[in-house]
Amino acid sequence: MTDDLPNRIEGDDWPLFGWSDDIRPALAKAVDAGRPVALATLYKVDGSAPRGAGAQMLFDGNKASGYFSGDCIEGDVAGHAAEVLADGKAQRLHYGLGSPWIDIRLRCGGALYVLLERISADSAAASDLLESAHERQSCRWSTDGIMQVVEPGGGPLLEFSEAPLHLKRRYDPPRRLIVSGGDPGALAVAKLGADARFETILIRPGGPETPPPFPVSQYLREEPADALERLGVDPLTAYVGATHEDHHDLGGCLAALRGGAGYVAMIGAKSRAPERLGALQAAGASEDELARLHLSPGIAGLGKAPWEVATGILAEVMQALNPAKERA
Repeated sequence: MTDDLPNRIEGDDWPLFGWSDDIRPALAKAVDAGRPVALATLYKVDGSAPRGAGAQMLFDGNKASGYFSGDCIEGDVAGHAAEVLADGKAQRLHYGLGSPWIDIRLRCGGALYVLLERISADSAAASDLLESAHERQSCRWSTDGIMQVVEPGGGPLLEFSEAPLHLKRRYDPPRRLIVSGGDPGALAVAKLGADARFETILIRPGGPETPPPFPVSQYLREEPADALERLGVDPLTAYVGATHEDHHDLGGCLAALRGGAGYVAMIGAKSRAPERLGALQAAGASEDELARLHLSPGIAGLGKAPWEVATGILAEVMQALNPAKERA
């Protein structure tokens, strides 16, 4: 590695870039701006490691998204990423046991293998990858470091063959959280979901024209049932009804259940559960659909304040959507 190329990442004193687990938002920004990026994929892990095979980092200049090792190798990977951006040649990196770089030690004692490849701003594969995310379709990034194509469909998170190296990395639709409501509890759930990198949509029927005071993917003012029908739902979508008005939330829950959402909940007192279940039955909900509905959702014992309730609900959402992500 040449001395004039950086091996530091912007913000690595406080590496908030490690909070991002999906490289597609950062890729979209770079593509829109006409900048090439370097994609690093952890394709093999020997022994213990913080991240498993399939973890990725994206390098856009000296900005990064994602992480591999909890600060053991990220700076060095950034330096190699700068080389890949400069000359366009893919690189295979090996850290830890058996590595040629004995000065870079992994605290976990394992070995990590990384493929670094350049993605041009006009890459057809990058465009297809982002379009699949927009359409909420699973796909696979197929690459040998030079030839990059996107294939439709699911499968294992990562497949690879060596000599020559070829990877197929699965991408699922982004995890999506749809919240209806506008009280402190509903806003806490939406804010926490957005902070946790969910594609978060806040619905407030007839709500103010000004958007919420924190970023969300979309702010809608229509009926939840209408919004869910238009948006579509799938196993990686969660819906939380929190308007406290049954004529809003029950319609949203029914649309989410019938659409196959991975998590459906309605905030409210337990004493109202029989009435709400009866209303959904009268509207045509099946027993299987009702069995998937969370009434009075969240993890017990965390407290009653909005942030405490929201934390318990988001934990349930993560538990529910993670198996769907693993099966995709």
